[in-house]
Amino acid sequence: MVEDTEDEKLFRGRYADELKKKKHGGKDSDLDVERSEVKQQGMKTPGRRGEQIKNEEIDKEIVRRYTSRLEKKKADEKGDS
Repeated sequence: MVEDTEDEKLFRGRYADELKKKKHGGKDSDLDVERSEVKQQGMKTPGRRGEQIKNEEIDKEIVRRYTSRLEKKKADEKGDS
């Protein structure tokens, strides 16, 4: 894996913050739309680092939301017991 430049780190941070603001739903539909837009842009201009970073950050956000839901579910189950 290539080490991010300073500009790429800043871009990654801003984009991650933007993804966190996307609407949360049961299916993460906003993230699905975002991923398809990034994929389309990647097909138009293949090999761009920005699209690679965006895909990585979308993956991280999906995992973050999934684990967050699991933790909440476990906490709720503990509270009910």
